[in-house]
Amino acid sequence: MKRFNFEFLFSGTNAALFGGFVAFLLLFFAIQPIQKRAVSTTLELLHVSFDPTREVIHEINEAFALDWQKFKGGNVQIFQSHGGSGSQARSIADGLPADVASFALFTDMEAIAKKKLLHAGWEKTKGVVSPPWATAIVFLVRKGNPKKIMDWNDLGQPGVGIITPNPKISGNGRLVFLSAWGYMLEKGRSESEAREFLKNIYKNVPVMDGSARASQVTFFQKKIGDVQLSFESEALMAVKESEGQLDIVYPSISIKVEPPIAVIDANVDSKGTRDLAEIYLNFYYGTEAQRIIAKNGYRPSDPLIAKEFESKFPPMKLFDLSVVGNSWAEVQSVFFAEDGIFDQVFKAIRNEGKR
Repeated sequence: MKRFNFEFLFSGTNAALFGGFVAFLLLFFAIQPIQKRAVSTTLELLHVSFDPTREVIHEINEAFALDWQKFKGGNVQIFQSHGGSGSQARSIADGLPADVASFALFTDMEAIAKKKLLHAGWEKTKGVVSPPWATAIVFLVRKGNPKKIMDWNDLGQPGVGIITPNPKISGNGRLVFLSAWGYMLEKGRSESEAREFLKNIYKNVPVMDGSARASQVTFFQKKIGDVQLSFESEALMAVKESEGQLDIVYPSISIKVEPPIAVIDANVDSKGTRDLAEIYLNFYYGTEAQRIIAKNGYRPSDPLIAKEFESKFPPMKLFDLSVVGNSWAEVQSVFFAEDGIFDQVFKAIRNEGKR
């Protein structure tokens, strides 16, 4: 039998080629485990939220990923989805696989629960009972406030253009409506007077967008209207970005807004991401995230961080839900369901226009 000539492999040019081939194989097999380890240590979550939280959540996500890498030694990536609060809740109910969700309103979280996506007792979880952030409805006006808009009663004056989102689909829009309604009740006015007051305000709304961020584009970029009724967080950001073209007016009273945040139980259980999602949510209550929240215009829940940023957030007289209803379910039914008070007010405006 003919023997293989090993000398052929180790002579001259052939030796160099063979050595290169061996080196290639060694490098190839050395790289494979590294690539697999890199893929296996990249964990992923999806946080679905309402429009105005884009920037603050992005910054918190980056901080969380850095902390995770530093202390856990692996990689984590948090994906984001943003839109009108009610629209986002419907998307999750229809199958968007959110691991964590935050909404402008309790009712949007409740809509998720009705689809059996949250465990029993969800309404008593930390992110719902004591959210890590808060805000309020304020007025965003043109530089110098040419229409002299100082409080809610100025909004119904003839010639005032108001920009606010649609309460039927936007959490910001619903909270604006409730703030104006609460203003009247706090002044001891009757329900019929409150209805007339809201009718005069919404007669002055030329455009009702689907979200807070869309309303900001309408007001600032398209320059429509004299005042935008906005979350304080959005208003602070808009003033900064406008470079002196916009001012904030703080009304005499406003509704306290505490956006709930929760782990979506059904999704994290099916995806195996519960532990990571819960660690991520708890991160929002830490000092680092609380400072990020404050820097982005939301009032932090940590009193020490709130004290640190008190010059940024003027004291406000705020009322809670009990002023306008006994529960969020009642408020949704009375004000924003089909043929609710908002629909009745809007119908009255249309009927006036036909005369």
